[in-house]
Amino acid sequence: MEIEVIISILTRWSHLMFGIAWIGILYYFNFIQGGYFKSATPEALADAKAKLAPEALWWFRWAAMFTFITGVILLEAMTRNNQLNPFIILGATMGTFMFLNVWLIIWPNQKIALGMVEGDAAAAGGKALLASRTNTLFSGPMALSMLGGPHFGAIGAGYGAAMLSTSVYVALGLIVALEINAIIGKQGPMTTVRGVIGSSIGLTAVIVGILMYV
Repeated sequence: MEIEVIISILTRWSHLMFGIAWIGILYYFNFIQGGYFKSATPEALADAKAKLAPEALWWFRWAAMFTFITGVILLEAMTRNNQLNPFIILGATMGTFMFLNVWLIIWPNQKIALGMVEGDAAAAGGKALLASRTNTLFSGPMALSMLGGPHFGAIGAGYGAAMLSTSVYVALGLIVALEINAIIGKQGPMTTVRGVIGSSIGLTAVIVGILMYV
C-alpha cells in the first residue's frame, strides 16, 4: 500500500475519532450537564463547576482543535484532487464556524461562568450557551454534508457539481446569518433540548432542499 494512501486513511480515521469526541462532549453539555446544573444541590453544583466542567472543557476544546486540523488536511487533499462539491463546502464552513465558536466564544466565556477568571458570570454563561446551542444546531447538517457529499452525484449535487451556484450562495448566506446570531442574537427555539434537536433536523432538511432544488 502506498504511503499516501496510508496517510489518507490515518487522517480520515483521526478526523472521525476526534470528531466523535468533540460532538459527543458537545451533546453531553447541551443534553445532560445543563439540566443537571439546574437541579443539582448547591454543594454538588459547586463541585461540578470546580472539577467536572473544566475537565470536560479541556477535552472538548482540544478535540475540536484536532478535528479542525485533520479536516483542513483532508480539505486540502480534496481540493488538490478536484473532489470538492457543494455539500463538502457547506459542511466545512459549518465545521469551521463550530471550531471558532469553541475557542473564541464558548471557552473564554465558560472560564468566566465557572469562576476561573473574573467577569460577569451570568452574561458570559448566556453567550457560551448560545454559541454551544448554535454548534448543536450546525452539527446535524454538518455531519450529513460531510458523509453524504459523495452520494449525491446521481442527482446533480455531488462531485463535479457547480460550487458557485445560486443554491450554494443561498445556503452559505443562511449559515452565515445563523453564525451572526450566535454572536449577537438570541436562542429562539433553541432554549430547550427538544428545540435545538428539532432545529438541527429542520436546518438539515432546509440545506439539503436548497442544494437540490434551488
